[in-house]
Amino acid sequence: MKILVTGGAGFIGSAVVRRAIREGHQIVNLDKLTYAGSLSNVAEVAGDPGYAFEKADICDRGAVDAILARHRPDAILHLAAESHVDRSIDGPAAFIQTNIVGTYTLLEAARAYWSGRGRPAAFRFHHVSTDEVYGSLGPEGRFTEATAYDPRSPYSASKASSDHLVRAWHETYGLPVVLTNCSNNYGPYHFPEKLIPVAILKALAGEPIPVYGDGGNVRDWLYVEDHAAALLLVLQRGRIGRSYNIGGDSEATNLQIVRRICAILDDKRPAGAPHDRLIAFVADRPGHDRRYAIDAARIRDELGWRPSLGLDEGLERTVQWFLDNETWWRALQARPGVGARLGTAG
Repeated sequence: MKILVTGGAGFIGSAVVRRAIREGHQIVNLDKLTYAGSLSNVAEVAGDPGYAFEKADICDRGAVDAILARHRPDAILHLAAESHVDRSIDGPAAFIQTNIVGTYTLLEAARAYWSGRGRPAAFRFHHVSTDEVYGSLGPEGRFTEATAYDPRSPYSASKASSDHLVRAWHETYGLPVVLTNCSNNYGPYHFPEKLIPVAILKALAGEPIPVYGDGGNVRDWLYVEDHAAALLLVLQRGRIGRSYNIGGDSEATNLQIVRRICAILDDKRPAGAPHDRLIAFVADRPGHDRRYAIDAARIRDELGWRPSLGLDEGLERTVQWFLDNETWWRALQARPGVGARLGTAG
C-alpha cells in the first residue's frame, strides 16, 4: 500500500512510519514539525525509495489537496494531533485548531480525493484517537467500544470531537473509515514531556521526579511498537465504520511506573541509586482522570492482535533506549515547555 501518514514525525507516527517501511509499504509522511515532531525520529528510513516527506499543516486544505494529488495514496492514517493534556489546559486553542479543524479539513480533502478517483473500494481513512475520550473509570471495569464518551480535559474533548466528525463523514458521505482508541503509549522516541520520559531523564539528572497528587492515577500502558503493529493491521483488515480499542493489558499507577523506572536505573546506573529518593509529589493536574483501562477483546477476537510485550520488559527496553540515545533527547531539551511544569492554569 501507499499510505499517507499525518503526524509521521511524532512519537507514535514515527513508529508507524518505521514499521510500515520495514513491511514494504510506501509512506508519505505529512507533518507540520511542531515542537513535538522531529525528522530524527524517521532518520533510519529517510533514504528509502518508498519514503517521502511533506512539510504541511493539516489545516491547510490547499496543501493537503496538492499532496494527495501528487502522491495518490491508497489510504490515509491520521495521527497528527496536539496530545499533551497539560498543554491543553494552558492553551486549548491549538488543540481545537489542530484536532478538530484539522481533522475536518483532512476529512473534506479525503472525501474529494476519494470521490474524484471514483470512490475506490480499497480506500481507507483511519483515524487514530485515545481512550481519554471515555472519561474516568472507578476501581472496576474497562472501556469498550460501546462506552459512552465523557471527556474531561480540553485535549480529550478535542479528540472526542474529531472522533464524532469521522463517524459523521462515514454515515453522511459514505467515506470508508476505521477508528482506533488507544491507551497510554511509551517507548523509543517518546517526547520528554510525558510521565515515563520525564521520570527517566529527571532520574538521570539527579533532579526531583514529579508525581502528580498521590500518584494513584491508573493507566493501561501500551508499548509504542505494539501500537504501530495494531494500527497497520486495522488499516488493512479492520471493518469499515468500525472502531477498535487498543490496549496493553498493563494497568499500573503513576507511582508504580516511576518506582519501576527507578529500580531499572538502580541496576543500570547504580552510581545514582537509590533513584526513588528523587520522587517528589506535586500538586495534581486540574481535572485529572483517576483511572483508564482498555478492553481490547474486539481487536483480539476479530483481527488476532495482542501486545507482544509486558510492562516490565517494555519499560526495561525503554529505559535502555534512552540511555543509548542521549544525543536524541539532549537535542530536545531546549524546546518550549520541556522540563517545565505545565497545566497549572486551571
